[in-house]
Amino acid sequence: MLVDAFLKKREAANNPIRVGVIGAGEMGKGLINQIHKHTTGMEVSVTYSRNLEKALDCYKIAGIDNYRIVENIAELQDALNMGISAITQDIDILIASDDLSLLVDMTGSIEFSTQLTYDAIKNNRNILSFNAELDATIGPILKHMAVGKGVKYSIAEGDQPGCTMNLYRFVKNMGFEPLVCGNIKGMLDHYRNPDTQEGFAKSWGMSPYMATNFADGTKVAFEQACIANATGMKVGKRGMYGFESTEHVDNLTHLYDVDELRRLGGVVDFIVGAKPGPGVFVYATTDDPHKVKYLEYGKLGKGPLYNFYIPYHLLFFEIPTSIVRMIDLDDDICSSKAGPVVEVLAKAKVDLKKGDVLDEIGGFKTFGICENSDVARQENLLPMGLAKGAVLKRDIPKDQIITFDDVICEDDTLIMKLWKEQDEYFSTR
Repeated sequence: MLVDAFLKKREAANNPIRVGVIGAGEMGKGLINQIHKHTTGMEVSVTYSRNLEKALDCYKIAGIDNYRIVENIAELQDALNMGISAITQDIDILIASDDLSLLVDMTGSIEFSTQLTYDAIKNNRNILSFNAELDATIGPILKHMAVGKGVKYSIAEGDQPGCTMNLYRFVKNMGFEPLVCGNIKGMLDHYRNPDTQEGFAKSWGMSPYMATNFADGTKVAFEQACIANATGMKVGKRGMYGFESTEHVDNLTHLYDVDELRRLGGVVDFIVGAKPGPGVFVYATTDDPHKVKYLEYGKLGKGPLYNFYIPYHLLFFEIPTSIVRMIDLDDDICSSKAGPVVEVLAKAKVDLKKGDVLDEIGGFKTFGICENSDVARQENLLPMGLAKGAVLKRDIPKDQIITFDDVICEDDTLIMKLWKEQDEYFSTR
């Protein structure tokens, strides 16, 4: 493993990777704790939070006693020069600093993350994101911008897209042909809402909207769209196949037809209830008879599809590895290969009425499903990442997909402007 060796070298040279953490929620708290207590050769140089008390709580849990609360770039620079971690409520200070190795977005807010990522790239800052919703919506144009500016943009390990891409690259590097990138979900109910998820959310210190995003299938749609855009894989049908089974994924390769998978160039998918959960898997094939012989010897079965899996994803524990890969190895964990391949679209969760205003991801009114981008654009379908604030021009029955023709959108938002730029740029490629 290269990452630990690079961190040891940095520790020995007293040259740590300087990280700016953005967001002091549960995931930000975990990352700060992981870096400060358990990662040599790396430091939390500054943390941004709108809520000062949350940031202070993060530092208390991590055991960061020597810190400063800073209000401008000069104060941040003084803290960095003295090796003291800082806290700020001004995001522009992080973006202005030349001395941070990269920014890590742990906020989970698609609107805030859009502005943050745009500003970071425009100001030549490397940024690592833990926001699949953002990447699935405008990741292709953000990656294009980052390449043009000569800076790094990626989403991180720890969540399913980054972990799946690690497995995909591992399998592909051995000479196998990946044909399914899969996600194992414990449950799925498209009609869950923040009221039904309130108790679960409270028990884990998350918002009910985030908990609903997980339960109603929107989150898995965003995650798989990220993978599709990073690999070029498609979905086999609108919403993905989404098989249900309580068996181990080793025993479910028969659910897929190799010829159909090859015709599509591989698919992203999920299986509900399978073992091991939560986890990710890659089904791959090979035409090499020598490989076939020794895959059977290694107890991977007779094919033609073979299962490779990881039985977990480790949240913020894995993010320091992503940071080292980006900064010291110039490695891309998970970002768009080119233009959009799969999009996440808004579907009515309940009967909607003319004049209704669509709420946020994980809300009461819509859930997200995947569709291939060429179909989505041909049918003028509304991306889930753009749905918040849209006003319905007509009644929409429950379970109907929503189109741009059905709504009046907020056209002046940054995410809408970037999405239109993305659509225009890649539609001509």
